[in-house]
Amino acid sequence: MGVCATTRDDAATEAWKLLLELWWSERPPRFPAVAGEFGLSPMALGLLKSLEPGIELPMSTMAEWLFCDASNVTSMVDRLEARGLIERRDSPKDRRVKLLALTAEGETLRERALARLHEPPEALASLSMADQRVLRDTLRRALSAEG
Repeated sequence: MGVCATTRDDAATEAWKLLLELWWSERPPRFPAVAGEFGLSPMALGLLKSLEPGIELPMSTMAEWLFCDASNVTSMVDRLEARGLIERRDSPKDRRVKLLALTAEGETLRERALARLHEPPEALASLSMADQRVLRDTLRRALSAEG
């Protein structure tokens, strides 16, 4: 068991390191650039990305997901609300809790921004179609094993 486990762990560790390296090589230039195309800060784009159409989320949950203080979320929400992209709603269960929801305009902008973010980087686009499929299928299996 020890040799097989070590070999598997080493391959899994290397795969994870390579995924992170690819992610970090793309994230710094891509996320701010896409956010800027839509007149958003990277954090505001992260907030819109986290809001699913038709789902309301408490502002406190959004702060946790974005790894920031609730006061930062409030200022972002103020700006996004002023642009008509999101709206703040009172929670029917607790009037102290504010829920966030996308507006129709916010859903449209979110969809367009995510389409830009989801464009594959050159490192993936330049792989053969067969390699792209193998990578996609392998990542799908890894993600389905997670949940």
